[in-house]
Amino acid sequence: MSLLNDVAERDGWRCWVCDEPVDPDKSVNDPQGPSVDSRTADRKAKVAERLAHRACNTRKGAVKAVIAWPDRPYVVEPAPLIAVAARLERKGGREMVGRCPTRQDAQEAAKWLVDRFSRLVPGLPVTVDIEPGGGQFLVILATGRR
Repeated sequence: MSLLNDVAERDGWRCWVCDEPVDPDKSVNDPQGPSVDSRTADRKAKVAERLAHRACNTRKGAVKAVIAWPDRPYVVEPAPLIAVAARLERKGGREMVGRCPTRQDAQEAAKWLVDRFSRLVPGLPVTVDIEPGGGQFLVILATGRR
């Protein structure tokens, strides 16, 4: 099997950048076609190659890739998730990733984060803690390693 197919199967045919499905039948030259991307320059990363749409991979070469947070729930000062993923993958521990005005927003953000990290960093089990403080709710992403 080719590297592309191995990486695509492992990543469930989803683009690591935009989190949208990648069509295995599209040409690798099509903007929506599959490509293998080096997710990070960090040589210590456990997963070096990831599946990306050709357009996402090309755009990432021109500008730094950013994992977009959803419009809802409302999160104040959301952390850049690629940097958070790299640190948690390398060192483990806990990291605050945002603040929410309501517990419901924090719970929705927590659910989204666990789901998104399952694809962003496969094999890195994460949990989310919600801690009240100062009239808001802190959203904290954690790994089993501390």
